[in-house]
Amino acid sequence: MAPTFSNPIKIIFFSMLLLITINLANSQPNRSTLVFYMQDVGKGPKATVSPVIGIKDKVWSYNTFGTIFVVDDPVRLSPSPTSTQIGSAQGVITVTSQDGANVNIVLSIVFNNAQYSGSTLEIQGTSRQHENLRELSVVGGTGRFRFARGFIVFETISFDGSNNQSVIRLTITLETP
Repeated sequence: MAPTFSNPIKIIFFSMLLLITINLANSQPNRSTLVFYMQDVGKGPKATVSPVIGIKDKVWSYNTFGTIFVVDDPVRLSPSPTSTQIGSAQGVITVTSQDGANVNIVLSIVFNNAQYSGSTLEIQGTSRQHENLRELSVVGGTGRFRFARGFIVFETISFDGSNNQSVIRLTITLETP
């Protein structure tokens, strides 16, 4: 019996399918961890976070349901306020739980240093603000971080209640294609 015309086509088709499967299995995402420090100032003429709206007849605070804040915090290489600034954390924080324990954060880390200039990381999620370690999602990015996915851990390493200043370590674990 002579081979049919469809056998070579089937062989080619299955060979291509096998190559595609092997390539997909071998294409591991790049995983990296970045550590930066966010300087947060809530009072005074140089405040970097400020309430912009809240529920009528209630004090607008971090513990008051419905209060919305805007943020433009410097992001630095070390906890020192004089260390190199590599960008800004810009976004919105909303107190979303009735008891004030949780806030919803939508934040962009906008880089301006040479290595990541013009790139962003997009952060989103619920932060349990009374816990020292708060994990949120990295939902995307631009530039060097295009298609990034991962998580970020916010860790308060210092807080000065008299002027409402804090330093927050950002430990970012990313996977990029």
